[in-house]
Amino acid sequence: MYSICDGHLDLAMNAVSFDRDLAAPIEEINRAERHMSDHKARGRATVSFPDMRSGGVGLCLGTVLARANAGSRPAGGYMRIDFDHATSDAASCAAFSQLAYYRLLESRGEIRMIGNRTELESHWGEWRAAGSSERLRRLPVGIVLSMEGADPILDPTDCERWWNEGLRVASIVHYGSNRYAAGTGADGPLTDAGRELLDEFERLGMILDVTHLSDPSFFEAIERFDGALLATHNNCRELVPGERQYSDDQIRLIHRKGGLVCVALDAWMLYPGWIKGKTSPEMVSFGQVADHVEHIVSVTGDIGAVGVGSDLDGGFGNEQTPGDCKSIADLQKLASRLHDRGFSSDEIARVMSGNLVSFLETHLPERSMT
Repeated sequence: MYSICDGHLDLAMNAVSFDRDLAAPIEEINRAERHMSDHKARGRATVSFPDMRSGGVGLCLGTVLARANAGSRPAGGYMRIDFDHATSDAASCAAFSQLAYYRLLESRGEIRMIGNRTELESHWGEWRAAGSSERLRRLPVGIVLSMEGADPILDPTDCERWWNEGLRVASIVHYGSNRYAAGTGADGPLTDAGRELLDEFERLGMILDVTHLSDPSFFEAIERFDGALLATHNNCRELVPGERQYSDDQIRLIHRKGGLVCVALDAWMLYPGWIKGKTSPEMVSFGQVADHVEHIVSVTGDIGAVGVGSDLDGGFGNEQTPGDCKSIADLQKLASRLHDRGFSSDEIARVMSGNLVSFLETHLPERSMT
């Protein structure tokens, strides 16, 4: 079994907004939801801490996610599972509630929050040395705190507060536009506030996640930002057209800047022409995930350019994952597909965890400063 470092999991959002007990097995989570109809993902969860351990997922970038969208006033009112909030203040408070969830789990030994290089090396060494599945079941899962969309950062000067709270990776926009940039489904450059935010990221040592940036915002951010960057959950536009994916030029630029692209398991990012709610998950498999890994390696000429950022349970469930993925533990199937295509054991280990762990070891601070 390969050790896995997952570049993107919305764990706290699933616990706080979807009211899931992630300390329970997936079967138990889904059994408790089968009667619920507020979201298509109910009863279709794929992520829990027991399943992460059984699948060798010992480390991840765990997000806080909350959007500020004053223009969104749904007729039925806001639902608990909504990402959107009417004000930035509310989005910030929602994100802090997710952070509180991580801290609660850490106090119980379920997870371990990782904010610096020393903590990462100690945690990953413990996981690599565990060996047996029985020992893995007793270990905490490592969480490097990440933010998807910077709406909870009230303004650029607020960034240091989040850094001191342990935030180490952040994207600046999610879907649509916010005060910092244009994101997925929108078009446009960075705003003045977005440029100031990137300057603050660079000063602090925050890793920039370039996922979800519109093309104009992406290219401006890449040109402007001299700090560490990566794409936590992206696939290839050449294989599945659409601006949510990266062009070959974008993949090369990330690689030249020392970053890597972590492939995602959202089925519509793996299957051209996917229609949400209609296309069967059985049309997609880990074979398509392997296609994107191969393409990134081919475009960059470097096995070190790619990792895994599954985005499982990122606002969807197994109705929108590859048909052969019913649990995060199934990520081990990607290793089998890569082996079938001639990847060596060392190369597979780099894709599954080595590349992203090395990146974090390089770019996390030597020690946490508060």
